Amino acid sequence: MIPSVLPTYNRAPLEFVKGEGAWLTTADGRRFLDLGSGIAVNALGHAHPALVEALTAQAQNLWHVSNLYQIPQQQALADKLVEHTFADTVFFTNSGTEACELAVKMARKYFYDKGQPERVEILTFDGSFHGRSSAGIAAAGSEKMVKGFGPLLPGFVHLTFGDLDGVTNAISETTAAIMIEPVQGEGGIRPVPDAELKALRQICDDNGLLLILDEVQCGVGRTGKLFAHEWAGITPDIMMVAKGIGGGFPLGAVLATEDAASGMTAGTHGSTYGGNPLGCAVGCAVMDHIADDAFLAEVNRKAGLMRQKLEGLVADHPEVFEEVRGAGLMLGLKCKAVNADVVQAGYGNELITVPAADNVIRLLPPLTLTDEDIAEAVRRLDKTAAQVAAA
Repeated sequence: MIPSVLPTYNRAPLEFVKGEGAWLTTADGRRFLDLGSGIAVNALGHAHPALVEALTAQAQNLWHVSNLYQIPQQQALADKLVEHTFADTVFFTNSGTEACELAVKMARKYFYDKGQPERVEILTFDGSFHGRSSAGIAAAGSEKMVKGFGPLLPGFVHLTFGDLDGVTNAISETTAAIMIEPVQGEGGIRPVPDAELKALRQICDDNGLLLILDEVQCGVGRTGKLFAHEWAGITPDIMMVAKGIGGGFPLGAVLATEDAASGMTAGTHGSTYGGNPLGCAVGCAVMDHIADDAFLAEVNRKAGLMRQKLEGLVADHPEVFEEVRGAGLMLGLKCKAVNADVVQAGYGNELITVPAADNVIRLLPPLTLTDEDIAEAVRRLDKTAAQVAAA
């Protein structure tokens, strides 16, 4: 008999009833150190007082009215995002998947309105993850994502990650955009080098293409800047955002320049829940904290400390780990042992990590974790690695 919850997840046998900071508590009182943050979502940790206050205050007044009307909280969050980024305009969604759908529509509509309707193809890269919608899986193109779900949405050209010559050679009169994650998350914590991001920006400029960045996982302070592309000193035309922007509340967004968004006029897109008062009230509180220079400086300091300790961990357990990779507090441990075994052993030590492709475990802690949390995390990882090696 099929379960009442559709069985599409391989869930761990863990159930949490309370969270605080970087810690989760089970019903029987066990405390787990959370290095997953709900897959990079709880950027300010669990039950952050400012987010609790923002959500509670808004919930006592107004939950939902739909986008048929003005929403002051939505306007306030859009203004904050425009102030702190390249963007001129913002559309709010409930998730990164929905943000991907709009980013694809926006790029294609841009060229349609420019009198070039043939320009519909979007160049993407192996190892990418852009959500599980029809556009998202077609963009990624991996067998794991698309098998059994055909016919696929056409208009995506899949290229080798890191092959700039391949990008140049793939451009044709039907190319509209390049879409890439500055740091691949699901793909195994693979950062795009700054020089390559600069080169992709130049390729787009030289060929009249749009650059779409997917910062759903690597954005909102995760790498030590508000958005990961800032390290390369470039800006996109369109950017997908979600996860950390809501701090745990379902919230996403598409940010764009005025030019890139020019085709998206009234009636071309919409969302019933996107940008509702509850989500945007929380998003404003998130931005007030994470967009602060002092906060981001602390993220970078803690990221350096954590990486240093992880490098020592890899040196101590060469039979289990190969290398540390990533940026900021978006880190990965490339494993020699089976990554799923390391994740599972971690559960036994009350430690949460997240598996990824390329035999990597992801470490995506709250940006608010303390130095003591970092020391405890490495201690538990050390114990976990020793157990995996012994097994």
